[in-house]
Amino acid sequence: MTAPFYGPHMNRAAPATMNQLKYLLAITALAITTSFVQAHVATAQAPPNSPNIVLILSDDIGVECLGCYGSEQYDTPNLDRLAASGMRFENAHAQPICTPSRVQLMTGIYNNENYLRFGVLDPASTTFANELRGSGYATAIAGKWQLSGGFDGPRRFGFDHYCLWQLTRRPSRYPNPGLEIDGIERDFKNGEFGPDIVSQYLVDFIEKQTNDKPDQPFLVYYPMMMPHWPFVPTPDHPDWDPEMWKDAKNEPGGFKGPKYWDAMVRYTDKMVGKLLDSLEKNGVADSTLVIWTGDNGTYQSVTSQWHGEDYVGGKGKTTDNGTHVGLIARWPGVIEADCVSESLVDFSDLYPTLLDAAGVAPSNPALLSGKSLLPAFHGNPEKRGKDYIYCWYERDGIRDGASEHVRTDRYKLYSDARFYDTKSDLLEQNRLDGTELDEEVEKIRQTLQKALKHHRQKTLFYDEPLARRRSQVSR
Repeated sequence: MTAPFYGPHMNRAAPATMNQLKYLLAITALAITTSFVQAHVATAQAPPNSPNIVLILSDDIGVECLGCYGSEQYDTPNLDRLAASGMRFENAHAQPICTPSRVQLMTGIYNNENYLRFGVLDPASTTFANELRGSGYATAIAGKWQLSGGFDGPRRFGFDHYCLWQLTRRPSRYPNPGLEIDGIERDFKNGEFGPDIVSQYLVDFIEKQTNDKPDQPFLVYYPMMMPHWPFVPTPDHPDWDPEMWKDAKNEPGGFKGPKYWDAMVRYTDKMVGKLLDSLEKNGVADSTLVIWTGDNGTYQSVTSQWHGEDYVGGKGKTTDNGTHVGLIARWPGVIEADCVSESLVDFSDLYPTLLDAAGVAPSNPALLSGKSLLPAFHGNPEKRGKDYIYCWYERDGIRDGASEHVRTDRYKLYSDARFYDTKSDLLEQNRLDGTELDEEVEKIRQTLQKALKHHRQKTLFYDEPLARRRSQVSR
């Protein structure tokens, strides 16, 4: 067990406040609980009627690329049918790039409280997989890792089975890929395509689990490699080359032009359909909660047609084209088919949602930043108590270089006082602060200002220990 690292914060000249003491106690409990959860995996049983859970995270695809969200350019029939049989969230936001989104999603905690640097998940963290495995779930992950930790990393973070790219190295992820599968590095040099292999690993896991242990619920986490660059021809494209990168040890750079973007989107959708079909084939579609989302906006080289206008990808930016993603949830018998939710969602909400759906109480609820989506699933989003979402973003975790903002579905307030109407000003080119605001908008701004102050206080509290932790945990 990694020792808690927050204790030294008590050596500050100013005495700790009661809230600070609560944070320190909670973090200590987190480390203890992580050890307890991992030690009791074998004997735990899931609560009765717990659903299977499939969480799919596509890589670098904004809301504008999905037909069910109004794309006028891309064909996404499988994501569209998922939305038609479940709930589509209109106001879901990721972080601007992948690691911040993944850390927030997996831990349920805002980045200002636990983010170290790009490509790292702190070994002291507890993930939703730790919690679910500790409660009796069979767990598997396949796709992109990029969170360090070596061969034991996925198991430490709650996954009994894995088939991953970029766990110990960075070879090709697409044609003739290199993967790490349950502790073994494997290279595929016979014209295979990486997404086919990792998706098949999960299909095989679902089939084996439903046949061998039908009474044990399973968790499948599919952080897809697609459609992140390199943008290359897929096996379904006329330009597919099974010899491509056959002799390459490391994944070549470049390939960021939009020529094959449409092919990448289509294949991403195909892989989603492959998992949905597997659930149907094994008779567990009706007892499975499926959630799909994207980890950030589309790459900036891609311009798409959305609602009659050009929409330029904004990956890496805190503007809406960098964070606004699709979020679709299907759970037959719980979520009404073909419905839309305006509920505000960020990635901290997925951890408590998965545990809530499974009937599992979080081991340290005081640490979680998110709010469960179950009230929204049941048609009562007002019971979530989430009036705004918050973002702390700095790619490499540099504490004094971060951007911070809070927002409603429409208005966004940054820590440097910039205030925008994102509905009429997508790229945030016209500041509202310094202008005369009507009474209603000014009230919203003041409410957001109070919320931002709350999170800024947490940021300041975590600055010193997280800066220290960054020097202790390597990639």
